[in-house]
Amino acid sequence: MTALLPILFLLVFVVVFGYAIVFLTGLAGPKPVQTEAKKEVYECGVTAQSSGNTKIPVKFYLTAILFILFDIEIIFMYPWAVSFGDFIESGYGLQALVAMGIFLLVFIFGLFWEVKSKALDWD
Repeated sequence: MTALLPILFLLVFVVVFGYAIVFLTGLAGPKPVQTEAKKEVYECGVTAQSSGNTKIPVKFYLTAILFILFDIEIIFMYPWAVSFGDFIESGYGLQALVAMGIFLLVFIFGLFWEVKSKALDWD
């Protein structure tokens, strides 16, 4: 428990300090003035053709989320590949290989599910 005390103190300090800074900046900073001119859409001095409330398709968000998900999974593979030699030397090479195999099976299943459900089709 005593080993966690400095980490707990740092966590509390960071949270309190963060909230204090945000609170003090809200008090000391300039207050926004809402005028009709500020509420209008501005396009390089040209009069706006639309209201600026365009709808972005949900497929765009789905594609972005899937990209981030699979990108992060690939990023998790790099440290495993770098430290796999250490696992072999310590005698845990088979366990590390099985763990990465399960991870890859989940990854490949997700990829096949994505293709089968046509998540990336824009039609």
